Amino acid sequence: MTEEISSSQLSKHTGATVRIHGHIQSLRDMGNLAFVVIRDMDGSVQLVADEQEVLPIVRQAAPETPVIAEGVVVARPQGQGFEIQLKELTLLSTPAQSLPVEIGKQSKVDGLSLSTMLDYRPLTLRSPKVRSIFKIEAVFCEAFREFLRERQFTEIHSPKIVATGTEGGAQLFKLSYFGREAFLAQSPQFYKQIMVGALERVFEIAPVYRAEEHDTTRHLNEYISMDVEMGFIENEHDLMDLLNKLVKHMFEKVSQSCADELALWGAKIPEVGVIPRVTLSEAVDIINSYQKKGSKEKTDLDPEGEKIICEHFFKKENSDLVFITGYPLSVRPFYAMPLPLENEMSSRSFDLLFRGLEITTGGQRIHRHEELVSAMQARGLEPEAFKDYLQCFQYGMPPHGGFAIGLERIAKQLLGLPSVKLAALFPRDINRMTP
Repeated sequence: MTEEISSSQLSKHTGATVRIHGHIQSLRDMGNLAFVVIRDMDGSVQLVADEQEVLPIVRQAAPETPVIAEGVVVARPQGQGFEIQLKELTLLSTPAQSLPVEIGKQSKVDGLSLSTMLDYRPLTLRSPKVRSIFKIEAVFCEAFREFLRERQFTEIHSPKIVATGTEGGAQLFKLSYFGREAFLAQSPQFYKQIMVGALERVFEIAPVYRAEEHDTTRHLNEYISMDVEMGFIENEHDLMDLLNKLVKHMFEKVSQSCADELALWGAKIPEVGVIPRVTLSEAVDIINSYQKKGSKEKTDLDPEGEKIICEHFFKKENSDLVFITGYPLSVRPFYAMPLPLENEMSSRSFDLLFRGLEITTGGQRIHRHEELVSAMQARGLEPEAFKDYLQCFQYGMPPHGGFAIGLERIAKQLLGLPSVKLAALFPRDINRMTP
């Protein structure tokens, strides 16, 4: 019986007749000889056709034709791997039109504009280099789940249609819900806090929606958020300790499982030790120390500043990551825990920057009912609109907090992608709802 295998299993079947399926990536017809490269889920393999019964079938095929091939596995000369001497080829369908993009040649794919890459997404996703992004992201998710489950976190699935926004109604997509106004969830924030009261430690991997009118290399209007929330913490440093170990595990898992995919991008996994922590005011001082004489001093952390501070800590401590702590309470959501710092009200919150880009935001939350109500009112919010969320605090909540990692952002920075849109399967931004 002929065994069906994938391209990664060729070496174990030398001399055997096997069956393999995939898409034709390239064809070379030499007359009495033809070379066919097919791509499957694991990689690619060359088929050599020299039998007169097979050659006419090969000539009916075109790039991206899905096929089933049978033949004998043989070693290629000079230890260059293995190929299949083709005995039988079945064409499962033929492309309805010529390809608009030559994905069989990586140099051609690398030269595509962002708009072309996304306009023909169903096709460009077949490129080994493009699809490697999503294999890496899958391993990030696997590692995230693995690490947290080992620490007694429970995975949850919160609603994505909500009655109110987590931050008071800003940046919300509205929709009609049986005659009532509803919104797409900006985050699972309220629900994961509620679930701390029930399960103590929870996490979720799911899409979130932000109606931000940004058209930049770092923004998406729908992205995958990897959320964590845990109870009975002392302060935000417990969360940063956890996150430090979590990202270390995630990068190690990708390094172990995705060597071939990382090589396609020339990507280097960061060495994660103890991630440096610096307050926002200290970070701004460091950034200003790099400014040219006469330049306007920065007072906040903008995208340029994020790059400067990451470069600083890479040179100083060989760290690709850095925590920024102590953000003003005014720029954090109402549920952020205050932190009196000198004479200025700060928050027990943090961002994690990776190679010049914020990939994580988190912090301790207010857990006492009366303090949370006061924080809402100070922002001009009506507690009655949040009565369901406030229930868990009325019934007693422990000190708690959490964070969220942007999946597409961490992948973008690891691989050095020019835009976060390339790290989304079918990105949604202010200009794009298709494909």
